[in-house]
Amino acid sequence: MRKEMKSGYTTGSCAAAGTKAAILALQGNVVKEVELYALSGELLHIPIESVEFTANGAKAEVIKNGGDDPDITHGASVFTEVVINPQNEAVNFHAGLGIGTVTEPGLSVEPGQPAINPGPRRMMAQVVRELLPQGYGCDITVSIPKGVELAKKTLNPILGIEGGISVIGTTGIVRPMSEEGFKNSLTPQISVAKANGYDDIVFVPGKIGENIAKNLALPQKALIQTSNFIGHMLEFAADEGIKSVLLLGHLGKLVKVAGGIFYTHSKIADARLEILASYAAMLGMDSDGVKEIFKVKTTEAAMPIIAKYNLVQKGYYDLLAQRASQRAEQHVFNALTVGTVIVTLKGEILGMDDNARKIGGRLGWNLK
Repeated sequence: MRKEMKSGYTTGSCAAAGTKAAILALQGNVVKEVELYALSGELLHIPIESVEFTANGAKAEVIKNGGDDPDITHGASVFTEVVINPQNEAVNFHAGLGIGTVTEPGLSVEPGQPAINPGPRRMMAQVVRELLPQGYGCDITVSIPKGVELAKKTLNPILGIEGGISVIGTTGIVRPMSEEGFKNSLTPQISVAKANGYDDIVFVPGKIGENIAKNLALPQKALIQTSNFIGHMLEFAADEGIKSVLLLGHLGKLVKVAGGIFYTHSKIADARLEILASYAAMLGMDSDGVKEIFKVKTTEAAMPIIAKYNLVQKGYYDLLAQRASQRAEQHVFNALTVGTVIVTLKGEILGMDDNARKIGGRLGWNLK
């Protein structure tokens, strides 16, 4: 029998719970647990680790609990300090230790603001309005001390969030669906690139493509990490009005795109050798060569076989690149142009199509 997965609560819910505990303490009621409604409408019961009084207010600590889908903040302490202002009803948010500051346009929070997303801000403001008299406001400072180090394991540096992590949460509840959450964490890169003036962007499925792109001096702010979710990222780019995408990555990833596979995790679809063999046969490889390809384990191991049959000179890898671009454009109903550059593990360019040369040229890369 399959075990039921446990949900948790977001860093935004932690901050809202801390806000409630701090205000209650200032009203003479120190609690060990608070109830609050998530943005989804569900009632949360969140334990309060500690409450202390500060020079001008109170500060509460909540331990992040990601349930059975813990992210990097699981188990981290989220501190929320509240200073009540009886003269002004505004609710102001501040970044404490470990909370980043937004420095680039294109995100849901304006540059110069603490990286506390709109959802958590609404939850905290809702708590303030429930507990404080009309006309009262407060200053709320959120801190996650581990956030300084944790931010290095996130996309925040790429997104232009400096000094720490983001306080996130669209519903307030963490569902055990890490794949969906990961996909949604990747898409803001496209919004930031668009806001920085890039209508031509570069998709790099992994570190190999990213490192090559950097070595070739492609604009850093135009580089988008897609992981295995190439199709999802293409769809988002089309929705954002991106003009063109340059796919730049290893043969093992992009050969799947040439076969119409847009979620490239090997557990979902691994037809690398089948696709390599079919294109090789189309260019004249005999059945013995095809059988050789099927005996190897990796695309790199298939490369000497492809070379032995003189398929490189026949434009084998350029054909794969062209086909990957065509399939990618079809995936988004030709809403944008796609060019493809296929490389080896060592960073050598195997093949590319005409679209790649044009897009690369617009990005300042003098493709040969």
